[in-house]
Amino acid sequence: VMTTADNKALVRRYLEEVVSRGNLAAADQLVAADVVFTSPYTPEPIRDLAGFKQMIGGLHSAFPDMRLDEEDVIAEGDKVASRWVVRGTHQGEFMGLPPTGRQFAITGMSIYRIASGKIVEGWVNDDSLGMLQQLGVVPAPEQAGR
Repeated sequence: VMTTADNKALVRRYLEEVVSRGNLAAADQLVAADVVFTSPYTPEPIRDLAGFKQMIGGLHSAFPDMRLDEEDVIAEGDKVASRWVVRGTHQGEFMGLPPTGRQFAITGMSIYRIASGKIVEGWVNDDSLGMLQQLGVVPAPEQAGR
């Protein structure tokens, strides 16, 4: 039986290996084949490991230096919540946007449900508007009136 400490360790390893390093082989060990994953960067929830790996691969081709640093982690029952900062440099196409060469740093939170030692569900919420403003794709409020 996995304890909340085990679940926290699994999520920490996932954030480090899969999200920060883009290690898709680690995703096979840490993420369930039938994962359901909801994020601001997918119009519909992802419903399998292949789609999940495609999303992570896409993020890493857009932001090769992407790095996530965990600020807080809270676990209860089969769920782990994480608060983090993610940063990177826009060096490849992202959601149809050509690379801008600009850097971003945004805050976000995610919740994961763990079963049988793997992430089976994930929900991500982050400052995607702030990211688009920092990349210069969306004007920041103070620029909008100019």
